Amino acid sequence: MFPGVNPRQMQSMMKKMGIKQVEIPANEVIIKTDDSIITISNPNVSKVNMMGQDTFQITGTISEESIETTPEINDDDIKTVIDQTGTTEEKAKELLIKNEGDIARTILELKQ
Repeated sequence: MFPGVNPRQMQSMMKKMGIKQVEIPANEVIIKTDDSIITISNPNVSKVNMMGQDTFQITGTISEESIETTPEINDDDIKTVIDQTGTTEEKAKELLIKNEGDIARTILELKQ
């Protein structure tokens, strides 16, 4: 952790300060956000408790994958498009998804 400090001395100092550290034998760590998945393989995971607060330190091989998000299309939006254009529910839903939930653009496309 600190260069030139004996690990045993470090543990002793941490114990005196009320800091507890535990190694966790993890195989993989996955972090999910709204738009990506971060995977850490071959991780070294440490759980550190300092004054009642748990934190995790993670090192390893990181890979990140973006997630395609689909806009939430509700039934009222689909009904509005159908009422305005006379299209089918399937076509209305398909175009609303393509147009990222933009009702006006969807109606204009269907009317052309």
